Amino acid sequence: MTQTRTAIEETCKKPAYTSTKRASTGTDQVPVISYFTGGGFLDLGFMAQGFRIVWRNENNAAFIEGFEHGMSTLLGAQGGHSIENKSSILSVSPKQVLKEAFNNAPKPETFGVIGGPPCSDFANGGKHKGGEGQNGMLTRVLVDHILALQPSFFLLENVKGLFQIHKPFLDGLIGKLNTRYSTSLRLLDALDYGVPQSRERMFLVGLDKRWVKDSLGIDKSLNGDGSWFPWQRKRHRDAKNSYVWPSQSPFGGVPKRPTGIPEELMVGTWICDPNIDLTKLPNGLDQFVAKSDKFSRINEGDDSRKSFKRLHRWRYSPTAAYGKNEVHLHPVHPRRLSVREVMRIQTVPDGYALPEKMSLSHKFRLVSNGVPVTLAKAVASSFQKIISGHSLGASERRR
Repeated sequence: MTQTRTAIEETCKKPAYTSTKRASTGTDQVPVISYFTGGGFLDLGFMAQGFRIVWRNENNAAFIEGFEHGMSTLLGAQGGHSIENKSSILSVSPKQVLKEAFNNAPKPETFGVIGGPPCSDFANGGKHKGGEGQNGMLTRVLVDHILALQPSFFLLENVKGLFQIHKPFLDGLIGKLNTRYSTSLRLLDALDYGVPQSRERMFLVGLDKRWVKDSLGIDKSLNGDGSWFPWQRKRHRDAKNSYVWPSQSPFGGVPKRPTGIPEELMVGTWICDPNIDLTKLPNGLDQFVAKSDKFSRINEGDDSRKSFKRLHRWRYSPTAAYGKNEVHLHPVHPRRLSVREVMRIQTVPDGYALPEKMSLSHKFRLVSNGVPVTLAKAVASSFQKIISGHSLGASERRR
């Protein structure tokens, strides 16, 4: 696990984009515009694959504070760790975005747009206002920005409720995007990619049809079911159903460690390692004070109820989606998880730290709202392969 986090930290240490020249075929020169940046976990995944985030938009003051502090502690004083635009996306025009992202220079031949709009209006636990909700409409606005900016590629991430319950709204957006882009839609579970958490999220990606032909030299049509996109191969195929996961054990006991389950998928690997004192890591002591006797009565692995879900050390975590002080219980200790423990379950590098003065509620909300960094890196690698010419029918390029 340490090697994975170190790799992300090292590959993220790249200077901010300053060139006005066309992007090269490698991702080291490919700029990316980030909408709804939040804590920057999606950004970290792309940075780990060599992309450069040149512009970010975030309107939540607490998230802005957390992002800027976290990126500074992780990457040092190299710069490029600030939110370039802090206004609501409703008041920012695509023209302004391009102006700020590329310093008034012409936009490069190759660049991307990534973003995960607020999901509460699509979430299963929400009020299902969909695209008409105050947050839901922001997904439509992002799509409008993509069509106006005309990036070479884009990634739109959201909850599976948009993929399932609100599919008609999503289909309408995809129809608009398909006028210029070849799109591919997938529901991915972070668990299958080596994250100790079952977190299903929708990922919609697209490639500009003209860019594919003119820059990549590929003449074939990419329309259809979207199977043309080189989604990174899952590390664990259908991990939820492929292993014999333990159920419940009496709290305070020492359940036998099962065999055959990959270490990286078990929560205990990340937050119960006796060789690592997590309290000495940044945000390791940030946790809600335990007051209820339920903290000592609920079985290890009992996550059947809506609240007071206790993790099992030898099992994956349910989706980290925290609010109103509802944070999963530690498998071994009679308390809720700490902020650092949650960040580890989200595969955030240990060098990323949130400011001390930031409220616990804001810390947990920022961390649980993000895309697991390992999953973000996996999706970014697919774009990296396309741009580097290692997939998408490279053999069919014009000679």
